[in-house]
Amino acid sequence: MNQTEAFDKVVKVITPYSKNQAALATAKADTRLLEDLGVNSARLVDIVLAFEDEFSIAIDDDTADKIRTVGDAVNMIVAKTTH
Repeated sequence: MNQTEAFDKVVKVITPYSKNQAALATAKADTRLLEDLGVNSARLVDIVLAFEDEFSIAIDDDTADKIRTVGDAVNMIVAKTTH
């Protein structure tokens, strides 16, 4: 999976959890999940679980803790789906 495909799918997964849909519509790699998109920490756990389901990957706690931006999620997913 390439960066563009992963980015589009990541945004789709995040959409129901984002309180700031306007920011999500213009999301870039450096868009922050908590601060920019209004995702709360409890919903971030739901997003990580949704990533696991959507991409058929396992995300350990240390990796999940490093997901701060849309780009962090994309990079992690690309790394896990190309191995």
